[in-house]
Amino acid sequence: MAMRCLVTGASGFVGANLVHELVAQGHSVRALLRPGADLRGLDGASFEGVPGDLNDRTEELARAMEGCDWVFHVAASYALWMPDYAPMYLANVEGTRNILRAAVAARVRRVVYTSTVGCIGLPRADARGNLVATDEDAPVSEGQMSNPYKHSKWLAEQVAREAAREGVPVVIVNPSAPVGPRDVKPTPTGRVIVDYLSGRMPACLDTGLNWVHVGDVARGHILAAERGRVGERYILGHAEGNWTMVQTFRELARITGLPPVRRTVPWRVAWMAAHFSEAFARLTGKPPRAPLAGVRMARYKMWFNPAKAIRELGMPQTPPPKALEDAVGWFRAQGMVSR
Repeated sequence: MAMRCLVTGASGFVGANLVHELVAQGHSVRALLRPGADLRGLDGASFEGVPGDLNDRTEELARAMEGCDWVFHVAASYALWMPDYAPMYLANVEGTRNILRAAVAARVRRVVYTSTVGCIGLPRADARGNLVATDEDAPVSEGQMSNPYKHSKWLAEQVAREAAREGVPVVIVNPSAPVGPRDVKPTPTGRVIVDYLSGRMPACLDTGLNWVHVGDVARGHILAAERGRVGERYILGHAEGNWTMVQTFRELARITGLPPVRRTVPWRVAWMAAHFSEAFARLTGKPPRAPLAGVRMARYKMWFNPAKAIRELGMPQTPPPKALEDAVGWFRAQGMVSR
């Protein structure tokens, strides 16, 4: 059955892929777009653009949602360094509150809120010292939110969960590390791939991510709207996507024929370099190449278990090598690789 949908953050990486997938499945899409938004990721998609901002008044946001069945709240301020984090909290926390209030006023049937696996408890070692990927029930607290982005998304998730308890039909999805086409900025994870392809990645930290195809993440959002349980969280990841960075670069080397990255940087060295990088950034106003927030997150392997989303939603499982291959092809086709 075709649905009428509103997507916030439609010009972003996940949002643009979600718009394309919704259109491909026969749904009609209205995109809430800020003035001057970069629309390259939406090329080829049929949608209705609506000017707006997360911090507009409830009546204005409800008007944008008028007649919609589903709202996908994907928009977020995502940065690992900012000279002032107040706008991030305003967009991520208060913006989420505004969207949910407007959804109630517009009487939409389902809201899917895009959170992050940064709000899920980190993996812990078992008795043999092996890391066990964690799921939605892993213990976690606000104190474990190690940077303003994660903390703001944690607070926004609490807003969404409270709204669900009050009867708002909201489902929460927590994407892991999406990769694939339409990463126009690129995102921090996409930047890793672009830097490798451009010969700017001589070494890496001994960390790990759960890689997932961005197309699967887009389809996971739609499945959450169709099948998700109100108030529940779903990790949108890949069951075989928990890789170290050394494994990731080995696969990228296989895909591209370029040399793999074999050297790892000790965490303390990266920590010191990040301090210098941020000090320089405060002087110049330009974002640091190695922000402290990224180094803090890299201290832990971000490995997660998406079994709940696979079981309850039917979350697709495109192999991670295919996701990396699609990302490489797209970055090259867009001229984003310098060699």
